[in-house]
Amino acid sequence: MRSCVNFQENLVGAQDELLRFALKLTSNRDDANDLLQETTLKALDNEDKFMPETNFKGWMYTIMRNIFINNYRKIVREQTYVDQTDNLYYLNLPQGSGFDSTESSYDLKEMRKIVNALPKEYRIPFSMHVAGFKYREIAEKLNLPLGTVKSRIFFTRQKLQEDLKDFR
Repeated sequence: MRSCVNFQENLVGAQDELLRFALKLTSNRDDANDLLQETTLKALDNEDKFMPETNFKGWMYTIMRNIFINNYRKIVREQTYVDQTDNLYYLNLPQGSGFDSTESSYDLKEMRKIVNALPKEYRIPFSMHVAGFKYREIAEKLNLPLGTVKSRIFFTRQKLQEDLKDFR
């Protein structure tokens, strides 16, 4: 019973720090609160998987970061349109046709424009990360130190958040 109480105390005690981390990831208070709530629920659902000798805050930060990344990938997936028409009608439409004039498509275009404008040493690791490669895999494929890969992906994420803050 003591470990259950200790887990809950740790969870309540970490809320302020987790909210700050969520704000860094999302740059938006409402999104940060949603991310914090989702992280807290995931931690409670997986309380039995937490090992008492593990760094609790590190465990929580990992859960939050993974939720953020998965949500980002989900958004990118939802904004990807697969043309299943026989003659690829939608892919062959002229750019000004209005088919992709939704706000989300515009945001995705802005994101691509920002990422594509970056030097390739930032663009390539970020694109690989969004495509689902793990940091270690990217480091191995690009023959770079793991810390360099993480730093470049972090920089690109920060650049995207900064450049897109007016589009929210």
